[in-house]
Amino acid sequence: MRKIIHCDCDCFYAAVEMRDDPTLRGKPLAVGGQAEVRGVIATCNYEARAFGVRSAMSTARAFRLCPQLILLPPDFRRYREASRQILAIYRDYTSLVEPLSLDEAYLDVSGINLCQGSATRMAEEIRTRVRAEVGITASAGIAPNKFLSKVASDWNKPDGQFVIRPQDVDAFVAVLPVGNIFGVGKVTAARLQKCGVRTCGDLRAWDMARLVGEFGRFGVALYQLCRGIDERPVRPDRIRKSLSVERTYAHDLPDLAACHTELSPLIAEFRRRFANLSAPRSVHNATVKVKFADFTQTTAECVCASPEEGIWGVLLDEAYARQGKAVRLLGVGVRFADIEDGSRGGGGEGQVGLFDSLPIC
Repeated sequence: MRKIIHCDCDCFYAAVEMRDDPTLRGKPLAVGGQAEVRGVIATCNYEARAFGVRSAMSTARAFRLCPQLILLPPDFRRYREASRQILAIYRDYTSLVEPLSLDEAYLDVSGINLCQGSATRMAEEIRTRVRAEVGITASAGIAPNKFLSKVASDWNKPDGQFVIRPQDVDAFVAVLPVGNIFGVGKVTAARLQKCGVRTCGDLRAWDMARLVGEFGRFGVALYQLCRGIDERPVRPDRIRKSLSVERTYAHDLPDLAACHTELSPLIAEFRRRFANLSAPRSVHNATVKVKFADFTQTTAECVCASPEEGIWGVLLDEAYARQGKAVRLLGVGVRFADIEDGSRGGGGEGQVGLFDSLPIC
């Protein structure tokens, strides 16, 4: 039986800002892009969340919800330094640390003798050290697998932790809303609710064949996760599965010609980032993302080992033709060839989506 800790710092970017400027404490604060250039909120503190502000929300909407919001631009130099300190603390407890972002990671502490072998005590000690040495707070979840440890880390946020013991897994998961399953978004949750499925216990009434028929390969993950089953190991060597660049424009691009004009600088930025990868990677797919002025979006992709501007141009034509409207965002990217079969199946919270990285502004 594994002992997995999921550690997640509370409103990380905002926490670093409040640490470095204590006058910001107690005030609604967000880190993100400016509203005038269609910026997006990267994170916000709990004072801002009380007004309904959330990560990934447009900055303009955030200000409508909270006119007194303090907005700061991100400072990744300071965030990376804090991240290095945090990861060093995690690695004092186990070598099996799988980072998911600058501030979030899984730790496999199975068989570790520190803190008398108690994962709960290790999590408490880690959180105490993050507070004392880094100056911010962290929450933790302790459970027999990755899925449940991540659910547990959200249970007592901020600055708390929650334990799901092996003997409690079945009962805990049975009443867990299906929306807590990673990969089940609002659309899928609504689709399930129409079928009378609100909890993981409800979903257990569906057999594997029905789930696969409804959701494809993701149905396999749903069958297992609604039963609290997750056999994925903590992988310190988890590799990047994709790379992308996207840009939100201050003014809508009115037509396809304007989109093609903006494609070249996007590709140039992508190539710069691709060249900076720590190791050479083989490409499998090229992808273009288009978000239209009405916020609908689409992606077009093709199998391609060496994408050139012409290929991305054809994909742009294909994606644009689906709506033919003014465009607010463009993105280009690739998926790498050496990902594991099935890794795009929608079940792993450690997976990085093709366009999940912060946009360039």
